[in-house]
Formats: sequence, C-alpha cells, structure tokens
Amino acid sequence: MKCLGVSILVFLQVLLSSYAMGQSVTKVEKWKISSPAFENGGEIPKKYTCDGANVNPPLKIENVPSNTKSLALVFDDIDAPRGTYVHWIVWNIDPGLKEIKENSLLEGAVQGMNDFKKRNYGGPCPPRRAHKYVFRIYALDTLLNLNPNGIKKDLEEVMEGHVISRAQLTGVYKRN
Repeated sequence: MKCLGVSILVFLQVLLSSYAMGQSVTKVEKWKISSPAFENGGEIPKKYTCDGANVNPPLKIENVPSNTKSLALVFDDIDAPRGTYVHWIVWNIDPGLKEIKENSLLEGAVQGMNDFKKRNYGGPCPPRRAHKYVFRIYALDTLLNLNPNGIKKDLEEVMEGHVISRAQLTGVYKRN
C-alpha cells in the first residue's frame, strides 16, 4: 500500500512537471514612472526648475496594474529643512495615460494645492545644497473625492486603503 502511494505521488509530480514545461511563461513587467529628460537618480535639467522655465518634465508611465481605476501623483523635495516640501500633487489621472507631456495639464485630473500655495507644478528650487526630489505615482482602486484645494496630507488620507501599488522616480537638483 505504501509503495502504491509513493508511485502515485511520483506520477503526479511527473505529470505536473510535464504540464508546466509545456506552458509558455508570460513575463510580467514591473510598472514604473520614468522621464526622457533625466535618469532615475540623475540631475533634473534646469528647464524644469525655478531657475529655468519652471514647467513639469515629461514623464512616462508603463505597465500600470490592470485593476487600477485612477492614478495619483505626488512630487516633493525630500531634503527640505522641514522634512518634505510638496511641489505638485495630482489625482484622478486616467490609468490609461502612458505619458505626461512637458508643461501639460492633465485632462480630467485634479491638481491640488502645493506648498507654494498654488494648484500647479512648482519646480525644484533648493536654497543652498543639492536636494533630492521624488515623483511618486500611485495606482488606486477608485476615483478620489477630494476638494481641489486639498493638500498632500488630505490626498494621503483619502488614498488610504485604496493604494494597489506605487512607483517612483528620483532626481537631484542643485542651484548654481
């Protein structure tokens, strides 16, 4: 009886292995945010800062999770003297969006209040030394109901429990 049980187990293992070998493997790409203007960890060009045109850089969004209902974007200075300084927040971005063009408004999306007390992009503008800036994009399972005068803290509160995943892009800027 014990020998029969072992034989059945070996047979099942061989059968499952054969089945698995016959299946094609689908590679799942990790979702990400990137920019053709600078590499992750690289220097943000002057054009996208307070020393240049002060417009948002072009951003590419790839492989958004399939169950995403909306995206939210937060861009902040993580080396600011008080901890962080918010330069741009946007929510209810269409999850089918593949690119945020340079100096663009996102149709249908909502721009919230940044720490400049404005509802738009505000480029890097560190006082003395180089600072790190992070674009964080969140895949959400819902559209958000948030007042356009909302700040990052408000956005984080309404996103709680709705974040499927996030990706980020980091850049550095130092004024001359």
